[in-house]
Amino acid sequence: MLHGIDVSAFQSSSYGTDGLSFAFIKATEGRSYVNPRLTGQTKTARDAGLVVGFYHFLWPGDLTAQAEYFLSHAPDRAGDILAVDWETTGDGTHASNAEKDRFLRKLKESRPHNRVVLYCNRHFWLDIDTTSYAGDGLWIADYVTAGRPRVKAKWRFHQYTSEPHDKDVANFASKAALRDWATP
Repeated sequence: MLHGIDVSAFQSSSYGTDGLSFAFIKATEGRSYVNPRLTGQTKTARDAGLVVGFYHFLWPGDLTAQAEYFLSHAPDRAGDILAVDWETTGDGTHASNAEKDRFLRKLKESRPHNRVVLYCNRHFWLDIDTTSYAGDGLWIADYVTAGRPRVKAKWRFHQYTSEPHDKDVANFASKAALRDWATP
């Protein structure tokens, strides 16, 4: 198992990278929010030689505009991973299955040189999702033993805790294997 982290504006731009192979960085949310630490957090990951991913917090509504907004802020570099964060929004709603799927497909069409993954928690995957579409892979949040999420689906990434920050593992034999996968 490879170890990684996911960060947002709640974390410093100079987070620790020792022992990590990858980092996911929040880029955008909806059609108006950009992580003010995106540039610095990206530099930290790249300087450490990590495989880098960017995620968009999905809201219901204009999916084309949200995808374009995300893609205009997430760096366009082959080998970076793009992720859709599908969960309950601040106002208690969530994007539908069709919206989630359409967003993932729009990213894949727009950036064929990037892998696209779905991030969601176990509840969303088991109880809300009806299509089982996760683009190129599932990034599942389930706060249990690292690498043992309680889902039957094949997963690529597992967020296993949020204390003291979001920690993840990747289901790859080596960092080189992750890098190879991340560059379709």
